[in-house]
Amino acid sequence: MSHTICLIPGDGIGPEVTRAARRVMDAACPGIDWIELPAGAAAAAEFGDVLPERTIEAIEEHRLALKGPLTTPVGHGFASVNVRLRKHFNLYAAVRPVRSMPGIRTRYEDVDLVVIRENTEGLYSGLEHEVVPGVVESLKIATRAGCERIARFAFRYARERGRRKVTVFHKANIMKLSDGLFLDCARSMHAALASEVEFEERIIDNGCMQLVRDPAQFDVLLLENLYGDVVSDLCAGLVGGLGVVPGSNIGDDCAVFEAVHGSAPDIAGKNLANPLALIMSGVMLLNHIGESRSAERIKAAYDAVLARENPAERTRDIGGRATTEAFTDAILRRL
Repeated sequence: MSHTICLIPGDGIGPEVTRAARRVMDAACPGIDWIELPAGAAAAAEFGDVLPERTIEAIEEHRLALKGPLTTPVGHGFASVNVRLRKHFNLYAAVRPVRSMPGIRTRYEDVDLVVIRENTEGLYSGLEHEVVPGVVESLKIATRAGCERIARFAFRYARERGRRKVTVFHKANIMKLSDGLFLDCARSMHAALASEVEFEERIIDNGCMQLVRDPAQFDVLLLENLYGDVVSDLCAGLVGGLGVVPGSNIGDDCAVFEAVHGSAPDIAGKNLANPLALIMSGVMLLNHIGESRSAERIKAAYDAVLARENPAERTRDIGGRATTEAFTDAILRRL
Protein backbone atom coordinates (compact mmCIF):
# COMPACT_ATOMS: atom_id res chain seq x y z
CA MET A 1 0.00 0.00 0.00
CA SER A 2 1.24 3.50 -0.80
CA HIS A 3 1.45 6.16 1.91
CA THR A 4 2.25 9.87 1.66
CA ILE A 5 4.24 11.17 4.63
CA CYS A 6 5.34 14.75 5.20
CA LEU A 7 8.98 14.88 6.30
CA ILE A 8 10.39 17.83 8.26
CA PRO A 9 14.19 17.44 8.56
CA GLY A 10 14.46 20.25 11.13
CA ASP A 11 17.57 21.97 12.50
CA GLY A 12 21.04 20.92 13.58
CA ILE A 13 21.34 17.14 13.43
CA GLY A 14 17.78 16.92 12.09
CA PRO A 15 18.69 16.31 8.43
CA GLU A 16 21.09 13.52 9.42
CA VAL A 17 18.70 11.62 11.66
CA THR A 18 15.72 12.07 9.32
CA ARG A 19 17.82 10.74 6.44
CA ALA A 20 18.68 7.68 8.54
CA ALA A 21 15.04 7.09 9.55
CA ARG A 22 13.93 7.44 5.96
CA ARG A 23 16.47 4.84 4.77
CA VAL A 24 15.29 2.33 7.38
CA MET A 25 11.58 2.93 6.78
CA ASP A 26 11.98 2.69 3.00
CA ALA A 27 13.80 -0.63 3.39
CA ALA A 28 11.08 -2.11 5.60
CA CYS A 29 8.04 -0.51 3.96
CA PRO A 30 8.48 0.19 0.23
CA GLY A 31 5.95 2.53 -1.31
CA ILE A 32 6.24 5.54 0.99
CA ASP A 33 5.94 8.84 -0.87
CA TRP A 34 7.91 11.44 1.11
CA ILE A 35 7.22 15.18 0.88
CA GLU A 36 10.16 17.09 2.37
CA LEU A 37 9.14 20.35 4.03
CA PRO A 38 10.88 23.27 5.78
CA ALA A 39 10.41 24.31 9.41
CA GLY A 40 12.52 25.74 12.20
CA ALA A 41 15.44 28.13 12.31
CA ALA A 42 16.71 27.02 8.91
CA ALA A 43 13.29 27.72 7.38
CA ALA A 44 13.22 31.18 8.93
CA ALA A 45 16.50 32.05 7.25
CA GLU A 46 15.27 30.89 3.85
CA PHE A 47 11.52 31.61 3.89
CA GLY A 48 11.16 34.29 6.58
CA ASP A 49 8.98 32.07 8.76
CA VAL A 50 9.82 29.18 11.09
CA LEU A 51 6.64 27.44 9.94
CA PRO A 52 6.08 28.32 6.27
CA GLU A 53 2.60 28.18 4.81
CA ARG A 54 3.60 25.44 2.34
CA THR A 55 4.46 23.19 5.31
CA ILE A 56 1.13 23.82 7.00
CA GLU A 57 -0.76 23.23 3.76
CA ALA A 58 0.99 19.92 3.06
CA ILE A 59 0.28 18.56 6.54
CA GLU A 60 -3.32 19.77 6.29
CA GLU A 61 -3.68 17.76 3.09
CA HIS A 62 -1.94 14.54 4.13
CA ARG A 63 -2.53 14.61 7.94
CA LEU A 64 0.69 12.70 8.69
CA ALA A 65 4.27 13.84 9.34
CA LEU A 66 7.64 12.68 10.64
CA LYS A 67 9.65 15.52 12.16
CA GLY A 68 13.27 15.96 13.13
CA PRO A 69 14.35 18.17 16.05
CA LEU A 70 13.68 21.91 15.84
CA THR A 71 15.56 24.70 17.59
CA THR A 72 13.63 26.78 20.15
CA PRO A 73 15.49 29.87 21.50
CA VAL A 74 15.60 30.19 25.30
CA GLY A 75 14.21 33.40 26.78
CA HIS A 76 13.97 35.29 23.49
CA GLY A 77 13.33 34.92 19.77
CA PHE A 78 10.56 33.03 18.03
CA ALA A 79 7.94 30.87 19.74
CA SER A 80 8.25 27.09 19.73
CA VAL A 81 7.45 25.60 16.33
CA ASN A 82 6.50 22.38 18.08
CA VAL A 83 3.85 24.18 20.12
CA ARG A 84 2.55 25.94 16.99
CA LEU A 85 2.17 22.62 15.19
CA ARG A 86 0.32 21.06 18.10
CA LYS A 87 -2.08 23.97 18.40
CA HIS A 88 -2.70 24.43 14.68
CA PHE A 89 -3.50 20.75 14.07
CA ASN A 90 -5.10 20.18 17.48
CA LEU A 91 -2.61 17.43 18.34
CA TYR A 92 -3.85 17.17 21.88
CA ALA A 93 -2.20 13.89 22.94
CA ALA A 94 1.55 13.49 23.26
CA VAL A 95 2.41 9.80 23.56
CA ARG A 96 5.89 8.74 24.62
CA PRO A 97 6.59 5.04 25.23
CA VAL A 98 9.58 4.42 27.50
CA ARG A 99 11.12 0.96 27.71
CA SER A 100 14.44 -0.59 28.65
CA MET A 101 16.49 -1.29 25.52
CA PRO A 102 18.67 -4.37 24.92
CA GLY A 103 22.32 -3.75 25.64
CA ILE A 104 21.81 -0.26 27.11
CA ARG A 105 22.72 -0.47 30.77
CA THR A 106 21.08 1.92 33.21
CA ARG A 107 20.24 1.92 36.91
CA TYR A 108 16.93 0.24 36.12
CA GLU A 109 15.81 -2.92 34.36
CA ASP A 110 12.54 -3.89 32.70
CA VAL A 111 11.10 -0.39 32.51
CA ASP A 112 7.99 -0.40 30.32
CA LEU A 113 5.71 2.58 30.69
CA VAL A 114 3.90 5.14 28.52
CA VAL A 115 3.64 8.86 29.25
CA ILE A 116 0.48 10.49 27.89
CA ARG A 117 0.56 14.28 28.08
CA GLU A 118 -2.14 16.85 27.35
CA ASN A 119 -0.61 18.89 24.56
CA THR A 120 -2.63 22.08 24.03
CA GLU A 121 -3.59 23.70 27.36
CA GLY A 122 -2.04 24.49 30.74
CA LEU A 123 0.80 26.98 31.07
CA TYR A 124 1.88 26.17 27.53
CA SER A 125 -1.11 28.12 26.29
CA GLY A 126 1.42 30.95 26.20
CA LEU A 127 -0.85 33.55 27.82
CA GLU A 128 1.60 35.68 29.76
CA HIS A 129 2.30 39.38 30.12
CA GLU A 130 4.15 41.89 32.24
CA VAL A 131 1.69 43.36 34.74
CA VAL A 132 4.05 46.13 35.85
CA PRO A 133 7.81 46.34 35.35
CA GLY A 134 9.40 43.38 37.11
CA VAL A 135 6.13 41.47 37.59
CA VAL A 136 5.12 38.85 35.02
CA GLU A 137 1.85 36.89 35.02
CA SER A 138 1.41 33.55 33.23
CA LEU A 139 -2.03 31.96 32.96
CA LYS A 140 -2.67 28.24 33.29
CA ILE A 141 -5.67 27.22 31.17
CA ALA A 142 -7.72 24.11 31.84
CA THR A 143 -11.04 23.35 30.15
CA ARG A 144 -13.37 20.49 30.88
CA ALA A 145 -13.44 19.62 27.18
CA GLY A 146 -9.64 19.45 27.01
CA CYS A 147 -9.26 17.50 30.25
CA GLU A 148 -11.97 15.00 29.30
CA ARG A 149 -10.48 14.57 25.84
CA ILE A 150 -6.99 13.61 27.05
CA ALA A 151 -8.37 11.38 29.81
CA ARG A 152 -10.62 9.63 27.29
CA PHE A 153 -7.59 9.11 25.03
CA ALA A 154 -5.49 7.68 27.88
CA PHE A 155 -8.05 5.14 29.05
CA ARG A 156 -8.88 4.02 25.52
CA TYR A 157 -5.16 3.67 24.82
CA ALA A 158 -4.68 1.56 27.94
CA ARG A 159 -7.70 -0.64 27.21
CA GLU A 160 -6.90 -1.22 23.54
CA ARG A 161 -3.26 -2.11 24.24
CA GLY A 162 -3.89 -4.31 27.23
CA ARG A 163 -2.12 -2.04 29.69
CA ARG A 164 -2.89 -2.75 33.33
CA LYS A 165 -3.01 0.65 35.03
CA VAL A 166 -3.33 4.40 34.48
CA THR A 167 -1.81 6.78 37.03
CA VAL A 168 -2.74 10.45 36.94
CA PHE A 169 -0.12 12.89 38.26
CA HIS A 170 -1.53 16.17 39.60
CA LYS A 171 -1.13 19.00 42.10
CA ALA A 172 -4.79 19.36 42.99
CA ASN A 173 -3.93 19.82 46.66
CA ILE A 174 -2.61 23.30 45.73
CA MET A 175 -4.19 24.15 42.35
CA LYS A 176 -7.63 23.01 43.38
CA LEU A 177 -9.47 24.41 40.36
CA SER A 178 -7.20 23.69 37.37
CA ASP A 179 -5.58 20.46 38.53
CA GLY A 180 -8.77 19.63 40.40
CA LEU A 181 -10.64 19.71 37.08
CA PHE A 182 -7.99 17.53 35.42
CA LEU A 183 -8.25 14.99 38.23
CA ASP A 184 -12.05 15.01 38.23
CA CYS A 185 -12.14 14.34 34.48
CA ALA A 186 -9.68 11.46 34.86
CA ARG A 187 -11.88 9.89 37.52
CA SER A 188 -15.06 10.21 35.45
CA MET A 189 -13.44 8.87 32.24
CA HIS A 190 -12.09 5.86 34.12
CA ALA A 191 -15.55 5.05 35.47
CA ALA A 192 -17.16 5.49 32.06
CA LEU A 193 -14.63 3.82 29.76
CA ALA A 194 -12.19 1.49 31.46
CA SER A 195 -13.26 0.29 34.86
CA GLU A 196 -11.33 -2.94 34.18
CA VAL A 197 -8.08 -0.89 34.05
CA GLU A 198 -6.61 -0.07 37.45
CA PHE A 199 -6.60 3.64 38.25
CA GLU A 200 -4.55 5.55 40.78
CA GLU A 201 -3.79 9.17 41.67
CA ARG A 202 -0.42 10.61 42.70
CA ILE A 203 0.50 14.13 43.72
CA ILE A 204 3.23 14.91 41.24
CA ASP A 205 6.12 15.52 43.63
CA ASN A 206 5.47 12.17 45.32
CA GLY A 207 4.97 10.57 41.91
CA CYS A 208 8.39 11.74 40.73
CA MET A 209 10.02 10.36 43.85
CA GLN A 210 8.26 7.02 43.33
CA LEU A 211 9.36 6.95 39.68
CA VAL A 212 13.04 7.08 40.58
CA ARG A 213 12.58 4.63 43.45
CA ASP A 214 10.81 1.97 41.39
CA PRO A 215 9.58 2.76 37.88
CA ALA A 216 8.21 -0.78 37.51
CA GLN A 217 5.22 0.16 39.68
CA PHE A 218 3.89 2.40 36.88
CA ASP A 219 2.34 1.55 33.52
CA VAL A 220 0.53 4.46 31.81
CA LEU A 221 1.03 7.98 33.19
CA LEU A 222 -1.55 10.70 32.48
CA LEU A 223 -0.41 14.30 32.95
CA GLU A 224 -1.31 17.88 32.05
CA ASN A 225 0.97 19.77 29.68
CA LEU A 226 3.86 21.14 31.76
CA TYR A 227 4.03 18.13 34.08
CA GLY A 228 4.01 15.81 31.09
CA ASP A 229 6.88 17.68 29.44
CA VAL A 230 9.05 17.40 32.54
CA VAL A 231 8.12 13.85 33.56
CA SER A 232 8.49 12.40 30.06
CA ASP A 233 12.13 13.55 30.01
CA LEU A 234 12.63 12.20 33.52
CA CYS A 235 11.32 8.83 32.34
CA ALA A 236 13.65 8.90 29.33
CA GLY A 237 16.52 9.17 31.80
CA LEU A 238 15.46 5.85 33.33
CA VAL A 239 16.27 3.98 30.11
CA GLY A 240 19.27 5.82 28.69
CA GLY A 241 18.14 9.29 27.66
CA LEU A 242 16.28 11.08 24.90
CA GLY A 243 18.32 9.34 22.21
CA VAL A 244 16.47 6.06 22.79
CA VAL A 245 12.90 7.30 23.28
CA PRO A 246 10.32 8.03 20.52
CA GLY A 247 7.44 10.48 20.55
CA SER A 248 4.19 11.30 18.81
CA ASN A 249 1.59 14.04 18.79
CA ILE A 250 -1.88 12.70 18.04
CA GLY A 251 -5.13 14.44 17.14
CA ASP A 252 -8.46 13.11 15.97
CA ASP A 253 -7.46 13.18 12.30
CA CYS A 254 -3.79 14.19 12.19
CA ALA A 255 -0.54 12.91 13.70
CA VAL A 256 3.05 14.17 13.84
CA PHE A 257 5.78 11.78 14.97
CA GLU A 258 9.03 13.26 16.19
CA ALA A 259 12.39 12.92 17.82
CA VAL A 260 11.97 14.46 21.25
CA HIS A 261 15.64 15.35 21.73
CA GLY A 262 17.22 18.65 20.74
CA SER A 263 18.93 19.74 17.55
CA ALA A 264 22.46 19.34 19.03
CA PRO A 265 24.15 22.05 16.92
CA ASP A 266 27.56 21.19 18.40
CA ILE A 267 27.65 17.90 16.47
CA ALA A 268 25.53 18.88 13.47
CA GLY A 269 27.02 17.79 10.16
CA LYS A 270 29.64 15.55 11.80
CA ASN A 271 27.91 12.20 11.22
CA LEU A 272 27.88 11.54 14.97
CA ALA A 273 24.19 11.84 15.90
CA ASN A 274 22.19 8.89 17.17
CA PRO A 275 19.21 8.37 14.80
CA LEU A 276 17.53 5.74 16.96
CA ALA A 277 14.89 7.99 18.57
CA LEU A 278 13.57 9.11 15.19
CA ILE A 279 13.73 5.58 13.79
CA MET A 280 11.66 4.46 16.79
CA SER A 281 9.23 7.30 16.14
CA GLY A 282 9.01 5.99 12.57
CA VAL A 283 8.00 2.61 14.02
CA MET A 284 5.20 4.34 15.91
CA LEU A 285 4.13 6.03 12.69
CA LEU A 286 4.05 2.73 10.79
CA ASN A 287 1.91 1.16 13.50
CA HIS A 288 -0.39 4.19 13.34
CA ILE A 289 -1.03 3.69 9.60
CA GLY A 290 -1.52 -0.08 9.88
CA GLU A 291 1.94 -1.18 8.68
CA SER A 292 2.52 -3.23 11.83
CA ARG A 293 4.56 -5.96 10.14
CA SER A 294 7.07 -3.43 8.81
CA ALA A 295 7.16 -1.74 12.22
CA GLU A 296 7.92 -5.03 13.98
CA ARG A 297 10.71 -5.80 11.51
CA ILE A 298 12.43 -2.48 12.24
CA LYS A 299 11.99 -2.88 15.99
CA ALA A 300 13.46 -6.39 15.88
CA ALA A 301 16.37 -5.11 13.78
CA TYR A 302 17.45 -2.31 16.11
CA ASP A 303 16.88 -4.48 19.18
CA ALA A 304 19.20 -7.09 17.65
CA VAL A 305 21.88 -4.50 16.87
CA LEU A 306 21.78 -3.10 20.39
CA ALA A 307 21.82 -6.57 21.96
CA ARG A 308 25.15 -7.32 20.23
CA GLU A 309 26.79 -4.53 22.25
CA ASN A 310 29.28 -4.02 19.43
CA PRO A 311 30.91 -0.56 19.79
CA ALA A 312 31.33 -0.41 16.01
CA GLU A 313 27.54 -0.60 15.61
CA ARG A 314 26.35 1.98 18.14
CA THR A 315 26.88 5.73 18.45
CA ARG A 316 28.94 7.42 21.15
CA ASP A 317 26.00 8.47 23.33
CA ILE A 318 25.10 4.82 23.89
CA GLY A 319 28.61 3.51 24.48
CA GLY A 320 29.95 2.98 20.98
CA ARG A 321 32.09 4.63 18.32
CA ALA A 322 29.90 4.27 15.22
CA THR A 323 28.88 7.14 12.99
CA THR A 324 25.26 7.91 12.24
CA GLU A 325 25.56 6.10 8.90
CA ALA A 326 27.38 3.09 10.36
CA PHE A 327 24.69 2.58 12.99
CA THR A 328 22.00 2.91 10.34
CA ASP A 329 23.84 0.45 8.10
CA ALA A 330 23.93 -2.06 10.96
CA ILE A 331 20.14 -1.83 11.33
CA LEU A 332 19.69 -2.23 7.58
CA ARG A 333 21.86 -5.37 7.58
CA ARG A 334 19.62 -6.84 10.29
CA LEU A 335 16.56 -6.00 8.22
